[in-house]
Amino acid sequence: MAKDVARRPEQRVETMRASDTDRQQIADRLKSALDEGRLSLAEYDDRVRDAYAARTYADLLELTADLPQPGLSATEVSARQAAEARRAARRMPTALMVLWTVWGALAAVNVAVWLIVAVTVGLDVYVWPVWLLVPGAALGVVTAGVQGIRRRRG
Repeated sequence: MAKDVARRPEQRVETMRASDTDRQQIADRLKSALDEGRLSLAEYDDRVRDAYAARTYADLLELTADLPQPGLSATEVSARQAAEARRAARRMPTALMVLWTVWGALAAVNVAVWLIVAVTVGLDVYVWPVWLLVPGAALGVVTAGVQGIRRRRG
């Protein structure tokens, strides 16, 4: 009779136990923040004490949540935030990506079928895939409108 092995439920990373190496990495990051003048000596002492007492990754991440990566100035941080906001504004919504993917797949299949027919029957076959430009143009206009609205909001 085989014993059923109980499976452990998937754990979130934040609830997992931290190792001594993880604690040391956070302490090093806090030291960099102290050296850059982002933390006072008293705050550094408190956070390092909490880092070595931390049990989970969530406890460790909480200690550095308000700190940028070492070596970044305030100007670089704000420039990165502005660049990320511009990228997010340019990113196409998922619904439009799906519509473009469907349109592209249909266009590719139609062109492939037309090429097979044209090669086997002769090149005087009507070019019906050209009609796919109509929904493509409409989709292009909708995409441009949506992106324009998103840029104005951002």
